[in-house]
Amino acid sequence: MSVLHAFERTVVSQIIRAGLPAASQDRAGLVYHRQLLSKDAQMALLSDVCALVALCPLFQPLMPRTGKPFSVAMTNCGPLGWVSDKAGYRYQPLHPVTGAPWAAMPPSLLALWREVSGYGADPEACLINMYAADAKMGSHQDRDESDFDAPVVSISLGDAATFHVGGLKRTDPKVRFRLESGDVIVLGGASRLAFHGIDRLHGGTSPLDLAGFDPGCRRINLTLRRVTKAHPLTEGRP
Repeated sequence: MSVLHAFERTVVSQIIRAGLPAASQDRAGLVYHRQLLSKDAQMALLSDVCALVALCPLFQPLMPRTGKPFSVAMTNCGPLGWVSDKAGYRYQPLHPVTGAPWAAMPPSLLALWREVSGYGADPEACLINMYAADAKMGSHQDRDESDFDAPVVSISLGDAATFHVGGLKRTDPKVRFRLESGDVIVLGGASRLAFHGIDRLHGGTSPLDLAGFDPGCRRINLTLRRVTKAHPLTEGRP
């Protein structure tokens, strides 16, 4: 049975109508925080992202085997960064182009993770994806991590986008709803390995000025992930 079969259709319809001011959670573990970040918080986070990109330049990930470039440019911050090239998908401690360590994760992202993740250890990677007007993200699972107990936390900035989430198989039914700038999605529980992606952007909807980035950038997605299993007796939070 698809993870989506565990969704309450009434809850999904409420999410699509964006009628809930607080977090909405279905029984499969997907939590949608509508407008969790205020305009000021979004602008502060955007400033952090600008500083991160200056330290860790954007690069173009490639599909394994074929070498076809992704439609998004990306970089990372944190102890580990996710990369993709002809050799495959993986996490590594060094930038694939500069060879330098990734920049430290800013306090704003750590605070957000601690607020919404419900997990006892901090994330080790934050993927920073830059979307042009025609960029998409194909349906995929986040399964390159060794700890699936930790959720994936996804933050939207810039133009709104149509987001889809399905089940444990690529062919499972999907639901779609619109993510706005300031929205946060948490994929945990049974939804941790659900297929998901971005179908398209809705141009001209961004409340933020993204002029400090590439002229074609219309949306920024930040994805926080815990990569290795936490050791609660030795790894605590400050």
